Amino acid sequence: MTPADPGFPAVAGLFDEYRVHYGEPSAPAATRSWLASSGLSVAADPSLRGFVTTVVLPASLTLGTAWMVRDLYVPPRFRRQGVARELIDWVVAAARAAGARRVSLQTETGNAPAHALYAAAGFRPVTGLDMLNLTLD
Repeated sequence: MTPADPGFPAVAGLFDEYRVHYGEPSAPAATRSWLASSGLSVAADPSLRGFVTTVVLPASLTLGTAWMVRDLYVPPRFRRQGVARELIDWVVAAARAAGARRVSLQTETGNAPAHALYAAAGFRPVTGLDMLNLTLD
């Protein structure tokens, strides 16, 4: 979905709701602008019950690409209806069709519902790697 798509404003509104869900202040105009320029690919459930964002990265050792799920959100009012699984299945199918080598994602350690969803979809923990960050603020 791009900013030119008719559904983009509604998805941007849902993305702002996602940010608020995680403790950020609502900022509809800034969210819409950021989402439009972020480089993320956005896909939404046709009924706008959730969205997923992805980014395509180079998989340099295999000279291919890898897809990374950056955000997946289903508002509480639509949870437990299979929406998140539909979105994950869509990402996997689209990545496979594009010839990607893998789909990766990360989630909080204690997010048991997300871990169960991802495990049921075939995702497995990566062992032997640590995630490291350098905060620049």
